[in-house]
Amino acid sequence: MLRKFKSAVVAALCGTVVGVGVTGCDSDSLENWDPLAPTTQSPISGTRKIEVAGRSVNVSCSGDPAKGRPVIMLMHGGGDGLDKLAALQKTLSKSNRVCSYDRLGAGASDQPDGPQDFSSTGKVLTAVLDRVAGDGPVVLAGHSLGGLIAARYVPDHQDRVKGLVLMDATPPTMVADISKAIPASATGQAAELRAQNLAIFQGQNPEKLVITDGKVRSAGNIPVEVIQHGKQYLAALPTYGPRLERAWSAGQRKWLAVSSGSKLSTATGSGHYIYVDQPEVAVQAIERVTSQAARG
Repeated sequence: MLRKFKSAVVAALCGTVVGVGVTGCDSDSLENWDPLAPTTQSPISGTRKIEVAGRSVNVSCSGDPAKGRPVIMLMHGGGDGLDKLAALQKTLSKSNRVCSYDRLGAGASDQPDGPQDFSSTGKVLTAVLDRVAGDGPVVLAGHSLGGLIAARYVPDHQDRVKGLVLMDATPPTMVADISKAIPASATGQAAELRAQNLAIFQGQNPEKLVITDGKVRSAGNIPVEVIQHGKQYLAALPTYGPRLERAWSAGQRKWLAVSSGSKLSTATGSGHYIYVDQPEVAVQAIERVTSQAARG
């Protein structure tokens, strides 16, 4: 029972904190690669591998594009892949053009050559968006770690990203939050959880992403919806669980600073996987942001 609980908490915390994708930060292929190079390739339908700086990236797209309406890009959490988002993508694609992709080190994409950071994973995201959306507008919808990556990416790409949905996204100061919520003096299960998460932040994860804390930067006034979980699963951790829940909730509020057009809501019936526990909540939020972005 204890092992099962620990695995669930670690997966949730790591999933929100872990994962970003690109080849090694010092890779010559990324340094010399031009993400603005024109492409004449046909639109992607279904799942296909594309090449990014010499690496294979697994991409899935569905739904028909509509003039003036942004392409929706779904971004999975750490330890997951685009297959986890398949049901959400299918629902949204009934009235939208929707895509998803496996970051390097995740799903069916290539493994990274070495350590990754937010800059390198951003280059891969840019290449994927170039391929699936061209010069058109996009809305990013990220869960957990995918939300953290998306929120870090948007301020530098306001010309392209016109809306953002964060589904229980990893807080912007998660490293400090974990360190403070579970002190170094902790023992037993809590100590293990602390050590595992700090190792993950340092890059000991499938995507080899080094996850660092940072200030939330503004992306102007684009429409943003931040959705947090309502079922306090983190509170089940003895002694330190309530601290983790408070830190997580505070982290969700911090994300509101990404835009003057941000809105926070709670999926009362959901644990960490909001789009699985209450898919209608995720769908409605993404639809709202996409419609607002189209009008803007």
